Amino acid sequence: MKQKFFIDTHKGITFAAIFVLMAIYNQWQNTTAWIYLSLHGTYGILWVLKSRIFPDRQWENPSSLWYGLYIWMGLSLYWISPFLITSRGTNAPAWLLALCVCMYVLGVFLHFSADMQKYIELKYNPGNLITDGLLSRTRNINYFGELLIYTGFSLLAMHWLPMVVILLFIVIIWWPNMLKKDRSLQRYANFKEYARKSKFFIPFFY
Repeated sequence: MKQKFFIDTHKGITFAAIFVLMAIYNQWQNTTAWIYLSLHGTYGILWVLKSRIFPDRQWENPSSLWYGLYIWMGLSLYWISPFLITSRGTNAPAWLLALCVCMYVLGVFLHFSADMQKYIELKYNPGNLITDGLLSRTRNINYFGELLIYTGFSLLAMHWLPMVVILLFIVIIWWPNMLKKDRSLQRYANFKEYARKSKFFIPFFY
């Protein structure tokens, strides 16, 4: 089996998992829980669609059952936020709900658009460094989009623990992947100039 099988199945059932948590803790009147369900639930569905339409090559690698279960356990850390919201009956203020929705929308645009651009350019213009579009000024804008998405999810819980989970993912998975990508791109003659003009991860900052 491929790694994406475990990733896709986990993200695909996220909507159901949150719905079950709402049922267990009787959170049908909790606006924050419903907002969280709509955001994280649809993100899981969008991810599965993305995996079918413009898949990421790195998730095409084969995986053993044990490594697949490891992936599942890791991704399940993202369910800490809905657990906290439903078990504690968290009700985020209106301004925070609005902020998190805005972060989610912007994050989805950056994450999915950058992945689509990368997929199309690698398919129809292989062997060339991608230095235009969304990737012109930030080399890992897709990861920044994902950061916005998960930060929006985490802030809804109004608890510090989900933010620790994001930090763990950045340190253990995202950062090594971004560094690996930069090392791979160094084979292109124009990479140094591209790296000089672009940011590594966060637009206009780093």
